[in-house]
Amino acid sequence: MTWYAVLIGAVALERLAELVVSRRNLAWAWARGGREYGFGHYPFMVFLHTGLLVACLAEATRRPFIPALGWSMLAVVVLAQALRWWCISTLGPRWNTRIIVIPRMPLVESGPYRWLSHPNYVAVVLEGIALPLVHTGWVTATVFTVLNAGLLRVRIVAENAAMAGALAGVQETVATPPEPPALAPDRQ
Repeated sequence: MTWYAVLIGAVALERLAELVVSRRNLAWAWARGGREYGFGHYPFMVFLHTGLLVACLAEATRRPFIPALGWSMLAVVVLAQALRWWCISTLGPRWNTRIIVIPRMPLVESGPYRWLSHPNYVAVVLEGIALPLVHTGWVTATVFTVLNAGLLRVRIVAENAAMAGALAGVQETVATPPEPPALAPDRQ
């Protein structure tokens, strides 16, 4: 159980690192006219992700470690973290835990975003299932997955709407040629 508590502590530290990066990126986005969308669900998201870590520890006190399950799920947790940080590095200063859109900036289509619109959420889903199952926490994995599915439904709708609006602004900027300069009165 001690090593599992260390693992949960490491994930908690990783989350704190995400918040530091997010706060820095938020300042960058605000300086470029960034707008926030869908803030209403953000406090629930913070509560749910904090609850996941607490519930993992609580349930692990009543569950055995099953090596075949535990080690394979630990591999999934590591892969989920790798995917998450690939997303963060691909988006650079545009990545955030909040939904922030910078007007007239095109969508990122490199890294994992070449194949998926929301690869970070794949990492979240994988981690939400695998992290509790490292120590056989099937109740935590189930409850988190169900609640997270509802949260992601709301979040993805909000994020898609925000990105569509940003993309429409980019397309409008690209597709609409600039107005020709007005002729000076003496040249008309």
